[in-house]
Amino acid sequence: MSFPEKAAQLDPRRIPTHVAVIMDGNGRWAKQRGLDRSEGHVRGVDTVRLITEAASELGVKYLTLYTFSTENWNRPQAEVDALMTLVGIAIARETPDLIKNNVRLTIMGDLDRLPAETLERLQGCMADTAHCNGLILNLAISYSARWEITEAARRLARKAADGLLNPADITPETLAAEMARPDIPDPDLLIRTGGDFRISNYLLWQLAYSELYFTGAFWPDFDKEAFADALLTFQNRQRRFGLTGDQVTSSTDKGNAI
Repeated sequence: MSFPEKAAQLDPRRIPTHVAVIMDGNGRWAKQRGLDRSEGHVRGVDTVRLITEAASELGVKYLTLYTFSTENWNRPQAEVDALMTLVGIAIARETPDLIKNNVRLTIMGDLDRLPAETLERLQGCMADTAHCNGLILNLAISYSARWEITEAARRLARKAADGLLNPADITPETLAAEMARPDIPDPDLLIRTGGDFRISNYLLWQLAYSELYFTGAFWPDFDKEAFADALLTFQNRQRRFGLTGDQVTSSTDKGNAI
C-alpha cells in the first residue's frame, strides 16, 4: 500500500503531536551489504529527509531524532569523526529544503563536545529556519537522558543553594522545567528501528507515558510507508495514563481527549 493510501487511513484528529525516534541500524545495514559503516550513516541521512517530510505532511508538530548519544563518543575515533562531518555537511545541504517545507530546526545535548565546525553549521541552520512555524525538527545530539536529568538536578541545586528555591517545593513540574527542551511536549510515540527492544538512555523523563513502537527494519530501510504504519499502530492503542480502560472510554465518550 502506498504512503498516500496509508495516510488516508489515519484519523487526522489523533495524529501524535510529538514523535521521537531512535534511528538504529545504519551500521548493520551497511555491513549486510559489504559496505563501510559510514555508508550506512550516509544512507540514513536520506531517511531523515523522508521521515521529516512524512511527519510534516501528516501533521506531526514535533519530531525528535536521536542523532548521536553521549555514549557514541566512545566509538572508534574514525567513525566519530565521519559522523560529525556528515552531520555538518548534511545539515548545510538540507537547510534550503527545511526552509521550503517550513520546518524549524532545534537541537539539544552537551553541545560543548561538538566540533566547532559542526556546531557552527547547526547553529546556522537554526538561525536560518527560526522563522519557520511548521514542524519542529529537534535533534538530540551529544545527548543522553542521564546527562539531561543530572544537569536539571544541578540547576535546581544551585537555585536551592542561592536561596532561590526551597527543596520542599520541588515537584515533577519543577524538574521538568529544567530539562533541555521544556518548551517541547513529551512524546506521544517513540519509534525505534533496528530490531532492539530498549530505550538506550533516551528521553527517560519524557517517555514516562509514551507509546513504544519497535520495528526490525534498519533505519536506512525505514520509509514513509513504515512511518505511517507506526502511526496507525499508535492510533489503534488506548492511552490510559494510569486510569482504567472504562474511565478512558467514558471520558472519550464525553468528548474529552485522553
